Amino acid sequence: MADEYSKPPYKRDLGIPDKYTWEKLYLLSGAELENHYKKTLEALAKLGGILGEIFTGAQNKISEAAKLKRIVNMIGEVNWVSMSADVKGDIYERLLEKNAEDTKSGAGQYFTPRPLIKAMVTCLNPEPEKTIVDPACGTDGFFLAAYDYLSDTYQLNRKQLEYLKNKTFFGWEIVRHTYRLCLMNLFLHNIGNIDGQVPVTRNDALLSAPKETFNYVLTNPPFGKKSSMTFTNDEGEQEKEDLVYNRQDFWATGSNKQLNFVQHIHSILKIEGKAAVVVPDNVLFEGGAGETVRRKLLETTDLHTILRLPTGIFYKPGVKANVIFFDKKCASPNPWTKEVWVYDFRTNIHFTLKQNPLRFEDLQDFIKCYNPDNRHKRKETWSDKKPEGRFRVFTYKEILERDKTSFDIFWLKDKSLTDLDNLHEPDVLAVEIMENLETALEGFKTLMNNLDNQKPH
Repeated sequence: MADEYSKPPYKRDLGIPDKYTWEKLYLLSGAELENHYKKTLEALAKLGGILGEIFTGAQNKISEAAKLKRIVNMIGEVNWVSMSADVKGDIYERLLEKNAEDTKSGAGQYFTPRPLIKAMVTCLNPEPEKTIVDPACGTDGFFLAAYDYLSDTYQLNRKQLEYLKNKTFFGWEIVRHTYRLCLMNLFLHNIGNIDGQVPVTRNDALLSAPKETFNYVLTNPPFGKKSSMTFTNDEGEQEKEDLVYNRQDFWATGSNKQLNFVQHIHSILKIEGKAAVVVPDNVLFEGGAGETVRRKLLETTDLHTILRLPTGIFYKPGVKANVIFFDKKCASPNPWTKEVWVYDFRTNIHFTLKQNPLRFEDLQDFIKCYNPDNRHKRKETWSDKKPEGRFRVFTYKEILERDKTSFDIFWLKDKSLTDLDNLHEPDVLAVEIMENLETALEGFKTLMNNLDNQKPH
């Protein structure tokens, strides 16, 4: 694509040395191609902008010269710049999804289900010429969904289109491999310029308080309760220790990664900024720092909606997650949250990744209940006469009176526990058994880590 941009009608100078252009690579074969490709990767990594970042640390993993030549020829036969961003983006998104399906690689932890992302963006209802941030980008699913939403919802003028392309999105991603996938995904979807400013920073977003704030936060922070760092001890062995972030802007200090991200998200929001955040169940009920964070959220934000998610939608087994929606408010002596609306999309709902995957249509009832056009005009679908209703409101007082100010709220009956006729299909039962085993294993790992930390050194 850089090569195509260097030719008419674009004639853009992207700073690629003549020796390492695509044309030079395209003419070679055999061992000469392999050697030159390796040198080309090293040269491209020294460039600035998105292109340089994408190629930083890149290596040739294709061991056969004939296969490398075939791939080069296949790529060279396509005019990539003239292909629409929708087509390029869809191809790449499908590759990312296939990659996430390989559970052994662990790539699934960076891949949030696209139907869920689309529903979160729809509910947040972002406006043009506002900033959107994701402090744990992964492969950039939230940015792409927000880009599509803004493009499809509004008739954007030239100034707004320029803002959308180059000034709307900001993010962080700590893992080098995922960071590369993230930047490629952005560029193939026409976000940012190949030689322009890099919208995503490769760093730990939690390390320091934000230097700027943003209008919207859309994110699914990494699963796993503990933040840790790896170091080499005096014997030369690799060890891990819990990472505690001592930040003055945090309400509670600790190594719980999820609670740290929730506090960080509050810090990076502008006043009246809006957030939609995927969090695991422990954020909703954990005591100590968890209770402190929940109380502070109720006081300093309008935490208006919780979506309880079903199992079987994430590539990491055993995940029980939720989406919390809140709007940041200015300082006030009185708590901002008056009501918390809870949508139970978990009880008696079951998905599997292949046989019965989550679709955007499955979330339409939640979106209707959320009422993005005016969320202040909502109606419960639950009542004493309709105990099967999934959308229910709880007052601030009711939440505060719950043990540890818990948001872990259920009211629907699980039919499989009371009715043998409603037993799940074998594939669903198998997934649930695996999820329960994974959850138990995670609990044992946490216990072992705690016991190790208590040993005298």
